[in-house]
Amino acid sequence: MLYNGHERRQTGADADGVDTVNLKKILTFAGIALLLFFLIAEPQQAAQLVQNILNSLRTAAEALITFVRQLF
Repeated sequence: MLYNGHERRQTGADADGVDTVNLKKILTFAGIALLLFFLIAEPQQAAQLVQNILNSLRTAAEALITFVRQLF
């Protein structure tokens, strides 16, 4: 199919040739919109959530380091 002089592949065409909507793209945009809404509406809770996530990652990394040190 030609589109503006360039060939265009139809990846998800229906029987009548209409392209289907990319669900992954919609969910990604919805997730970003929800995140932005949360950051704007509750900035203190959003900051606390980020701190909790970072502390959990730090604790997991320290546990992994301890495990590897015990192996050697």
